[in-house]
Amino acid sequence: MKDKFDKFAHELQEQIFEETKEAFGEIAYQRWRYPLYLEAMENPDGHANVRGGCGDAIEIFLKFENDRVKKASFQIDGCGSSLVCGSFAAEMAFGKTAAEVLEITGDHILEKLETFPEENEHCAFLAAKSLHQAVNDYKQKR
Repeated sequence: MKDKFDKFAHELQEQIFEETKEAFGEIAYQRWRYPLYLEAMENPDGHANVRGGCGDAIEIFLKFENDRVKKASFQIDGCGSSLVCGSFAAEMAFGKTAAEVLEITGDHILEKLETFPEENEHCAFLAAKSLHQAVNDYKQKR
C-alpha cells in the first residue's frame, strides 16, 4: 500500500512541476525551485517590508559598501510568484548605487523572467517597490 501511495505522490509532484514550468516558463520555474538570496540579514543598511494589494509581502535587505550594494537578500510572506520576483529583485540590486537601484522597475524584473502569467505580474512591481523603499530607508539613515 505504501509503495502505491509513494508512486502516486511522486507522479502528482511531477505533474505539478510540469504544469508550473509550462505556466511560468523555465527561468521562473528554476528560481521557484531553487530561490537565491532568500534570507534575513542582520543590521542591513537599508530595509523595507512592503505588503501588496494581493496580501503578499516582500521584505528586502540591502548592505552597501563604497556606495554600492554589496549584499542583498529578501524574505516573503506570500506565493511562489512573490518568491521568484523577490529573488530577482535582490539579484538585480547587486553592485548598483542607490540611484541605480531606484531605476529598477517591475518591468525590468519581468524582462528577466521572459515568461510570466499576466495575473502574477503585480508581484514584480511589489518587489521593485520593496527595493525602492529599502533604498529610501538607507538614504534616510545616512
